[in-house]
Amino acid sequence: MNLKQLFADDRAVSPVIGVILMVAITVILAAVIGTFVLGMGDDLQNNQPTASFTMDFDTTDNSVTISHAGGDTLEGEDKVTVAVTGSNGLNIDDGGETDGDTPYIWSDTGGDSLGAGSSVTLYHGGYDGSSEGKNSWSGETVSVNWESANGDSSAQLASQTAP
Repeated sequence: MNLKQLFADDRAVSPVIGVILMVAITVILAAVIGTFVLGMGDDLQNNQPTASFTMDFDTTDNSVTISHAGGDTLEGEDKVTVAVTGSNGLNIDDGGETDGDTPYIWSDTGGDSLGAGSSVTLYHGGYDGSSEGKNSWSGETVSVNWESANGDSSAQLASQTAP
């Protein structure tokens, strides 16, 4: 066996290296494209709105007025709720009452859409009939929450602590 001829004979090396490089490039491209496509699919399902809200706490009548200040319009198919945490977490507007564990439903499936300028006034601790809430604000957290019509996505859109 002639070692010089063995090292000089490289006819079969080029095609093998070429095939290995082509397979490696194909695998890398498939991984990159698969990651991109799967990542895009997740983004398409998570389409939560971006909306801003203002909360104006009134300590005179123990109410909070929540206003849609701008951003995306919240569609009527989606559910928008307002929740209060902390002591005496009752919400009430002129129409109905919810306890501290049940959020106030601002917009529900099939309701009107909420756009810039939409607002609601809620009274803390119940509505006593004299345009005042029964309880004073004392550090409760008020949050506006969104849930998609099919219930697959949800998000907290705004949160503020009462004075």
